[in-house]
Amino acid sequence: MQANSSPEVAAPAADNAASERRGPRRAVNMRGVLIRDGGVSHVINLVDLNYGGCGVQLPVEVSVGEPVRLSVMGRGSIAAQVRWYREGRAGLVFEPMPEQAKQQIERRAARADVPGTIGLKVLGRNTFRVRIFNLGTDGCKVELVERPSIGDTMLVKFDGLDAVDAEVIWLDGHVAGLKFVNPIHPAVLDLLLRRLAAA
Repeated sequence: MQANSSPEVAAPAADNAASERRGPRRAVNMRGVLIRDGGVSHVINLVDLNYGGCGVQLPVEVSVGEPVRLSVMGRGSIAAQVRWYREGRAGLVFEPMPEQAKQQIERRAARADVPGTIGLKVLGRNTFRVRIFNLGTDGCKVELVERPSIGDTMLVKFDGLDAVDAEVIWLDGHVAGLKFVNPIHPAVLDLLLRRLAAA
């Protein structure tokens, strides 16, 4: 398969818009598996990550535009496409989840109990460090400093990643259930759970 040696190729306008919404990638150090057409897999290292894609180090050449699947920590795989390749490194863009898949995640997503704290902000106010109780692809349960109202939008900030929008869907005293506006990909969730557990 012919590899493109240029550091980056022009992306369609929609990809650029999505990249701007997702923000810059943050450095990580994780092992994963890249699965190519035909089921051929390669052990890779994730070197940077955001909610829309990741950078990887890999032992083989890949082609720009090549569809692949990425698996992290053995918890299923995520569809992606090679955006660029250069000298053993590649940029992957996660394929958007179909609406039906998002709805299935919202209905069936399991929450993992996690220790630690995250940043939480009501729009127009200060950011507070708050306790997080559980986390899933669709949302989380947190302790509050300032009590919002049901339906309010909040920004949830995980260390090392950009903030994500979330809606307050229930309140019980100073504890709230937050639903992410866009579900987190399982690969990103694995990273967050691992970081929170190590904190």
